[in-house]
Amino acid sequence: MKRIFSDMMGREIEINFPPRRIISVVPSQTELLYDLGLENEVVGITKFCVHPESWFRTKERIGGTKKLNIEKIRSLQPDLIIANKEENEQAQIEELAKEFPVWISDIQTLPQALQMMQVVGLITGTEHKANEIVDEIVTGFTNLHTASQPKRVAYFIWYNPWMTVGGDTFISSMIKTIGWQNVYVGATRYPEVDLQDLKEKDPELVLLSSEPYPFKEKHIEEIKAELPNADVRLVDGEMFSWYGSRMREAIAYMQNLVK
Repeated sequence: MKRIFSDMMGREIEINFPPRRIISVVPSQTELLYDLGLENEVVGITKFCVHPESWFRTKERIGGTKKLNIEKIRSLQPDLIIANKEENEQAQIEELAKEFPVWISDIQTLPQALQMMQVVGLITGTEHKANEIVDEIVTGFTNLHTASQPKRVAYFIWYNPWMTVGGDTFISSMIKTIGWQNVYVGATRYPEVDLQDLKEKDPELVLLSSEPYPFKEKHIEEIKAELPNADVRLVDGEMFSWYGSRMREAIAYMQNLVK
């Protein structure tokens, strides 16, 4: 049965419903598909789709999020590809969309992440399970005891050059959700900054993410040399940036972080 759905870019896609051969090209959305029970339907994932480990070991890998193997995707003959505006390259997605139904998410906020999960449930025939996951996340974040003090925070995702997150990102939305303030909220997307600029921003707390750049203890010392009074911590990047079902785990993680 053919059905038409809209994606988060406002595009309409027609798919065979329910889809039987799904490819996910976004790690956090891959994990969502697993939690929706789509073991048999998902036929391809990227090399960065590390959760669940069983899929990472056994599912066909179709390249990286920004370097998709188009020929391998063609060979798998998907009836649905689930992508993301930011994490995938526009030219590759447009090429795939000429041949296959491609549903694209666009996420900067927690409500948009919840919307994505509900719609993915809708287009894969797993609406009930998707709503259960969304309800659990909404309840968890509603009951979260947010930070008692709105600390001024800088969050870094890359080194050499140092890259942080602007206000129009999902990570910044998560920082705000737990009651902190992103000192780079006025910037767009992922600006490059230097440590002198960071010093002028004078954050109370600096968070160094585990991904996409794997920050280590030595980087804490580099920041502390410039900001001796700042609290500098290594944090699990998945808890701040994975906008799928992993947010269920992020609730307890965030609660512990703001104690």
